[in-house]
Amino acid sequence: MRAGHVPVMTAEAMRYLQPERGGVFVDCTVGLGGHSRAMLEAGATRVIGIDRDLDALAQARVTLAPWAAKVELVHSDYRAIDSVLDGLNITLVDGALADLGVSSMQFDEPGRGFSFQRDEPLDMRMDRSTGQTAAELIAITAERELADTIYAYGEERFSRRIARAIVEARREAPIDTTLRLATIVRRAIPTRGYQRIDPATRTFQALRIWVNRELDGLDVFLGAMAKRLRVGARLVVISFHSLEDRIVKHTLRALEKSADVALKVLTKKPLVAGDEEIALNPRARSAKLRAAEKLA
Repeated sequence: MRAGHVPVMTAEAMRYLQPERGGVFVDCTVGLGGHSRAMLEAGATRVIGIDRDLDALAQARVTLAPWAAKVELVHSDYRAIDSVLDGLNITLVDGALADLGVSSMQFDEPGRGFSFQRDEPLDMRMDRSTGQTAAELIAITAERELADTIYAYGEERFSRRIARAIVEARREAPIDTTLRLATIVRRAIPTRGYQRIDPATRTFQALRIWVNRELDGLDVFLGAMAKRLRVGARLVVISFHSLEDRIVKHTLRALEKSADVALKVLTKKPLVAGDEEIALNPRARSAKLRAAEKLA
């Protein structure tokens, strides 16, 4: 596995998943393979790893090479879980994990455009084999839609100023690099003393969620995954911002009350990473883990 990569809340995820029981487990966002490796080391019989990032799948293949006979890696979006499992002739599984959001590799890898720490092409796609880049969407989207997107997905109160600045700037030259976009956003936001985070942070988050449709269909996926669980199997979801966690929380609660899916929520409140893990892996600071179990 890539040096420096640390999968988030692995111990807590394994405690709920219980891969030591054996069986088929699905890593719905396999990333670099850290969580899948933990499942296999604990005793999982078979792991299906799904990711829409081909670069991540290549890295996961290296990480999981010692268990190659027990692993199947699939290039797909986790929201296509039904078609993925049907394609493998799998009806029910013994556990599933979804570690949502952007992986550390996607943030750190040069040329991906997720971070404004480097000046690089403004891409932001998790799956670079399809879809429009952030630069392409920014170039064609109306000011009002840009403002609504930045507000909804970034919870940015200066979204209208930022959208206006983007539209004005793109008339002069394309906004096709991370540095150019970050500079435009910073100039559009009033500065008042100390700022805890970079002024461009919320806008970059919003555009990343928008480009990758990160919130679209998350509730549908959770419902589909719940129906694929064998009795006693667990579903574990790790989210990294309030918008994701809100959807996960409300969807799991709705499924718990549903007559179609016998599901019990195991985490009335989300688990968060401990101080020791956060010190080793700052990305874990925003992680929230929720889990549920399939009942008879």
